[in-house]
Amino acid sequence: MNDKLVFLGLLYFVQGIPYGLQSSLLPVYLRGAGHSLTRIGFTKILYFPWVLKVLWAPLVDRVGTKRRWLVGTVSGLALTCLISAALAPEAHIWGVAGTLLAMNTLASVQDIAVDGAAVGLLKGRGELGLGNTAQVVGYKAGSVFAGGGLLAVIDVAGWGWMFMLLTFVYAGVALFVWGAPVLDDETVRSQQADGSRRGGQGADAVRPWRVWRKLLAVPGTPWTVLYVLTYKLGEQGAVTMFPLFLLDHHMTARELGFWNGVIAMGFSICGSSLGGLLLAQFSIGALMRRVFVLRTVSMVFQSSLLTVLEPSPLMKGMAVLSMSVQHFLGGLITTLTFTTMMHCTQRAEESIQATHYSFLATLEVLGKLTFSALAGGLVDWFGFQVAFLFFLTLSAGTALHVWTATFTGALREHQLKEQPK
Repeated sequence: MNDKLVFLGLLYFVQGIPYGLQSSLLPVYLRGAGHSLTRIGFTKILYFPWVLKVLWAPLVDRVGTKRRWLVGTVSGLALTCLISAALAPEAHIWGVAGTLLAMNTLASVQDIAVDGAAVGLLKGRGELGLGNTAQVVGYKAGSVFAGGGLLAVIDVAGWGWMFMLLTFVYAGVALFVWGAPVLDDETVRSQQADGSRRGGQGADAVRPWRVWRKLLAVPGTPWTVLYVLTYKLGEQGAVTMFPLFLLDHHMTARELGFWNGVIAMGFSICGSSLGGLLLAQFSIGALMRRVFVLRTVSMVFQSSLLTVLEPSPLMKGMAVLSMSVQHFLGGLITTLTFTTMMHCTQRAEESIQATHYSFLATLEVLGKLTFSALAGGLVDWFGFQVAFLFFLTLSAGTALHVWTATFTGALREHQLKEQPK
C-alpha cells in the first residue's frame, strides 16, 4: 500500500505544479515586470484544457497503457519546462503563454491516466480513503511548491534557473514511473483486454454516443453528477469573497497573504489528510452527513462577522479562526468527494473507467470555476451580507442533498461497501 501512495502522491504533486505557477507565481511576476492587469487576467484562459479533458479521455482509455501515457506526458512537461527556461516573460509573453498552455494540456492528459491508474490500484474503503488523501494533498503540495516556494526564490535564482529545476523534477518523475513496479499488473490486464477492445468496443470508438450512454448508465452517476456540480458552490463563494471583505476592512494585503495563503492552506491540507484516516475507520455516508452540517455551521459563524466593520484584534482573530475552519472542512470534504467519485467509477466496466472519472472530475472543476466567476458580481450587485446569505443557502441545500442521499439515495451504506480485492 505504501508503494501505491508514494506513486500516486508523487504524480499528483507534479500535476499541481502548473496550477501553482499560474495561480500564484505568474501574476506576481508579470505584475512586477510591468504588465497590465488586463493582460494578466487573460492568463485564466490557459486553464481551458482542464475543461476539455473529458473529450480525449476515451483515447487514454483505449490506446496504450497508463504507464506509457504517464511517462509520455511527464516527459512532455519536462521538455516544456526546458523550453520555458529559454524564454523571458518580459520579452516573450506569448511564448510563455504557449508553453503554459502546453503544460496545462499535458497535465490534464496526465490527470486522466493517473486517475485511471488509481481506480485500478486502490481496493477497499481503507485504500480508497488513503489514496484520495494522497491525491488531494499531493496536488495541493505541488501547487504550494510552485506558487509559494518558487516565488520566494525567483528573485534570486531567476526565471530560467527556476524552470531548469522543474525540468529535472519532471524528468526524474518520468524515470520513476517508467520503472514503477506498482503498474506491472496493468500490462497483463491490458494484454488480456486487447481482444475485447478490437471487438465490441471498436464500435464505441466509431459511435462515441454509446460511450456517453454507458457513462450515464453507471449506477449512482446521475446523483454524483449533480453533487459534484453543486457541493462547493456556497463554500467557493465564501472562500473567494471573505478575504476581500477582510482586505477592505481589517487586514493588509501582506497579512491576508500569510493568514489566508499559508496558514489556511495548511489547515486545508490537514483536513484532506484527516479525511483519509477517517475513511479507514468510518463509513463515508456518516462522515459526509456530519461534515456538511459542520460546514454550514461554520458559514453561519463567518457570515456573522460581516456585521463587524471596525478593525480590532478580536475581530482579526475571529476572522483567522473562521478561514482556518472553513479551509479545514473544505479539505476534508474534498477528500470525501473524490472518494465518492472513485466509488462510483469503480462500478463502471474497466474499459470506460478513466473516461467516467475524468467526466466527473471535469464537472467538479466546471462547477467551482463557474461560480467563482459569478461570486464577485453577486457581491458588487447586492453587497457582502446578502451575497453571503445566498452562499449559506446553497451550502445548507447541499447538506440536505447529502443527508437525504445517505438514507434513500446514492450514499446508502450498502451501496458503498468495500470493493472486492
